[in-house]
Amino acid sequence: MKRQLGFFAVFSIASGAMISSGLFILPGLAFERAGPAVFLSYALAGLLAVTAVFSLAELTTAMPRSGGDYFFITRSFGSLLGSVSGLLSWLALSLKSAFAIIGIAELLALSFGFNLILTSLLLCVFFVLLNLLGVREASRFQSALVAALLAILFWLIASGLSHIELSRFEPFLPHGGNALVSTAGFVFVSFGGLLTTASLAGEVRDPKRNLPRGLIASVLVVTGVYALVTFVAVGALPAPELARSLTPVADSAAAILGRPGFVILTIASLLAFVTTANGGILTASRYPAALARDNLLPARVARLNRRSGVPTPAVLLTGVFIALSLLLRLDVLVKAASTVVLLTSILASLSLIVLRESRLSNYRPSFRAPLYPWLQILSIVAFAALILDMGLRPTLYALLFVLSGVALYFGYGRRRARTESAMLHLLERITNRKLTSRSLQRELREIVHERDNITPDSFDEVVKRAQVLDIEEQMGKEEFFRLAAEHLSCGGSCPSDIDLVRLLDEREAESSTAITPFAAVPHIVLEGDGVFDLLLVRARKGVRFSESARAVKAVFLLVGTRDTRTLHLRALAAIAQTLQSDGFEKRWLDAKGERDLVDVMLLSDRPRMRTSAEE
Repeated sequence: MKRQLGFFAVFSIASGAMISSGLFILPGLAFERAGPAVFLSYALAGLLAVTAVFSLAELTTAMPRSGGDYFFITRSFGSLLGSVSGLLSWLALSLKSAFAIIGIAELLALSFGFNLILTSLLLCVFFVLLNLLGVREASRFQSALVAALLAILFWLIASGLSHIELSRFEPFLPHGGNALVSTAGFVFVSFGGLLTTASLAGEVRDPKRNLPRGLIASVLVVTGVYALVTFVAVGALPAPELARSLTPVADSAAAILGRPGFVILTIASLLAFVTTANGGILTASRYPAALARDNLLPARVARLNRRSGVPTPAVLLTGVFIALSLLLRLDVLVKAASTVVLLTSILASLSLIVLRESRLSNYRPSFRAPLYPWLQILSIVAFAALILDMGLRPTLYALLFVLSGVALYFGYGRRRARTESAMLHLLERITNRKLTSRSLQRELREIVHERDNITPDSFDEVVKRAQVLDIEEQMGKEEFFRLAAEHLSCGGSCPSDIDLVRLLDEREAESSTAITPFAAVPHIVLEGDGVFDLLLVRARKGVRFSESARAVKAVFLLVGTRDTRTLHLRALAAIAQTLQSDGFEKRWLDAKGERDLVDVMLLSDRPRMRTSAEE
């Protein structure tokens, strides 16, 4: 898919997914539970959402692929759980979009007397057609709506702060501190749309920067808006009126600004439903496309429109499902969808733990979640408690969705899927048994290449064909040179092992090639033409090169003829830049084997130098 989304698009899609009924309907019900301290419940729920967004930011920067949580859950736990999570996320987002469309239709029906069902179906068609035009058009529409919505809400906050009556905040905690915390769980569903934005990760420009910044900014801004708007509502409305209001924000605007304020905030609630509906179709449609790319659904579902880059069959499939959902009773189904979002949040935190503990060398997030693993454990416990609080019927519906995902996998995907999981790498590490191929490592390497716009240069090509040694025992440089001479081929043009050792000794006598206590770069020039060879060596217990370099762990041995001098100099420069990159020594020592050592070099953060011939 085309990478067309920037920072503000990510911010708008995430914000639009969160600002909906949680703000325009829920505060009255939440006030009845917590009292005037309800705005702190929203702030506390926002802090819990921040713990989730940290994990999400790390996972999406490591694997910026469309399908988001489906993609990294599949790569963490395998195709079975991936099928379940992908189907669950698709159903949850589709149902939430259907709920938002009905909300719009009800507002239009109350205002203009339109037929509810017909209006809902026409709105569904409109949003599907908008998304078929292209992700850029849909995201621009979303960004404009979110900008207008936030402008109205900030206007309400600025106007309302001067009209607050502090006496309405007494008693501040009428139901005690426990009610404050439990209400935070009650309103957390308001932040449920955050995770879904990850499904568009494969369409974000510069995902290393735009994904974490857009996601974190959205949850911080939305948390502030929720807390401040509810603070204004508590201070503007008498407690009995706020507790029974189903339009608390619009009612508080009416109390502060009169009838115009009520109308404007009613328009804002309409905008909120529109952003939820549009963002829901935009993000939901990426899940069946991602499933199809992994052979868990027929490949034609992922087919892209050549002009727009949109997965047209996936968008149409999502639109048909939403249209059918409009004919059902959605209240319980939406609760089930919220349960599914919470379950997916748990799987996201577990995915991060599995990926980190598997110690995959090519797992390279550009953003790392702080306070690992405590934030992830906190998220898992909190989300599990919220699921239990949802009640039996939504949980049973969610279980039915899970069983549908299991049936999809065993009925279609099991025979076709070939996805390797990080869980196998973790078990391999624990049991010390060979359980995996390198398919996941290769896939992660390709992802990092694309994410970082790495175009291989001549040194990368040398690295790909290099010999690799992984030495367990400690040794001196003379013994090491003899071992290295046995493994150098020079394309069949190497001198004898004795001559190679002599040349290496002579070069070392001129000055030590150990450029740091950790790394050495022995290099010699041979007679002849057209020879250039590289030997990559990890010495786990070290090679003694000199008194100041008694345990060199990384050795890059270069051998070339005079006509390859330019390549020789490029290689020396590339090695020096690689050694200076952050975390190189740890990645070198943690690499599982020879191919992972090669990947450490291929994924090094250094400028790629290209010759005119390569360009």
